[in-house]
Amino acid sequence: MHCRMLAVASKARLSLAMPFLLATSSATAATVTTNPNPPFPSPRCQNPVANLRLQPTPARRLSIFPAAAPGARFLPIPPRRGMASLAASAAAAAAADVTHLTQRDAAEIDEQLMGPLGFSVDQLMELAGLSVAAAIAEVYKLSEHTRVLIICGPGNNGGDGLVAARHLYHFGYRPSVCYPKRTPKPLYSGLVTQLESLSISFIPAEDLPDDLSREFDVIVDAMFGFSFHGTPRPPFDDLIQRLVSFSVIGNSDKRPPIVSVDIPSGWHVEEGDVDGGGIKPDMLVSFLVSLTAPKLCAKKFTGPHHFLGGRFVPPAILNKYGLKLPPYPGTSMCVRIGKAPSVDISSLRENYISPELLESQVMPDPYDQFRRWFDEAVTAGLREPNAMALTTVNKEGKPYTNYGSRKAHDLSENPNAALLFYWNEMNRQVRVEGSVVKVPEEESDKYFHSRPRGSQLGAIVSKQSTVIAGREVLQEAYKELEQKYSDGSLIPKPEYWGGYRLTPKLFEFWQGQQSRLHDRLQYSQREVDGNTAWHIERLSP
Repeated sequence: MHCRMLAVASKARLSLAMPFLLATSSATAATVTTNPNPPFPSPRCQNPVANLRLQPTPARRLSIFPAAAPGARFLPIPPRRGMASLAASAAAAAAADVTHLTQRDAAEIDEQLMGPLGFSVDQLMELAGLSVAAAIAEVYKLSEHTRVLIICGPGNNGGDGLVAARHLYHFGYRPSVCYPKRTPKPLYSGLVTQLESLSISFIPAEDLPDDLSREFDVIVDAMFGFSFHGTPRPPFDDLIQRLVSFSVIGNSDKRPPIVSVDIPSGWHVEEGDVDGGGIKPDMLVSFLVSLTAPKLCAKKFTGPHHFLGGRFVPPAILNKYGLKLPPYPGTSMCVRIGKAPSVDISSLRENYISPELLESQVMPDPYDQFRRWFDEAVTAGLREPNAMALTTVNKEGKPYTNYGSRKAHDLSENPNAALLFYWNEMNRQVRVEGSVVKVPEEESDKYFHSRPRGSQLGAIVSKQSTVIAGREVLQEAYKELEQKYSDGSLIPKPEYWGGYRLTPKLFEFWQGQQSRLHDRLQYSQREVDGNTAWHIERLSP
């Protein structure tokens, strides 16, 4: 169930008023775990999501209001990544035919970008390096691939690697750079200075360990790009051969993955790995300095991860060269192209790295502890930290997937429910159980009119979970109401749109830990000397 929820703090004590949008006007969706003891969301379950707002209230209660907006979105629990997933939302679109550039076209596009179109080399290099770092963070999770070796050549490809090293550092990785033939131009010297100011280590080629797999979790090949001609000279010939040697290791789990920038070093820009003895990278981040499109040789790439970097190609370039490029998801700098990688679902395990959650460190009152975690989620800049899931049960006590007003029907039969907050990027979640009552009509009305006018109109348009002929039905009804209230007059709240308030009886704070030894601290109410107090217990993960 897609809902919205209010969490509130008064000056005296923290109180939670969590209005959950539940009536027949909300977008819906998702699954509920079927563990009957208790029949509420359990740690790590993937449930429907709600949104939380802050609002002052005198009572320590959780309020629930119905979410009502056409266009209100079901927000699934995001996949476990160091960054928001770049690949999932665009993989299908990107799998379509993508233009591959010849060496000549790639060079011409560069000239135009850095000529009449006004781009500078350092601008394009910054975009290229950021794209490389973003693609690495998408596939190679920080918790398992912290140590990154970036081997940089003397040209623009090496500059891309230097920029990527800076961004990876700020993403939380521990990059090291091998830069044997430094380019004395100010642009490159400045990049080196930037890395040195971050105490990023530069390792001479002769000092690299014999077994790179013992020291590094990812190796970035940023030696030579599409414009390189001839045979690599020392020390790059040896460095390339060291990366080639990884190809003979059958089990990729026993070696660090190789990420090639633009094209694998040593490949022909159009014909690829001509003699079959070149680098066989696990990831290819395609672009030239202009990040425009993959080169012809990329068609010969057989690794599992192929990304296209950059998203600024002007229409003039698209039209002149007839480029077919995939859409980029959200604000991402990269998009996966080619076939989506096969995934062994049983291997999708996360070895969480988090601070310990100890009884001696948490607040004695669960409301205070919730406020602390919520504030930290807000400070961390998480996307919609007020998102939550709502679980209800019917009179038989059976949980199930909900589509709309069925939740309200459940609550009329069984006034018990649970809320689940899941903060993926912080390896945290909070589960709250309690009893539910309707809020006064005037409170629902006040909240309804605090929402954007578009959301108010959506509440009227959507007869939640009823079958409709197509999206145009909603759009037409919405346009009619938009015209009707175009004068800014008050939009009446639908009779079926209202809220519920949940009074917590149990809190559980979950913190992911390594080896599945997660922290779970449960707050439950106990009678002590005639008074109700919160009791903290540790649960087995």
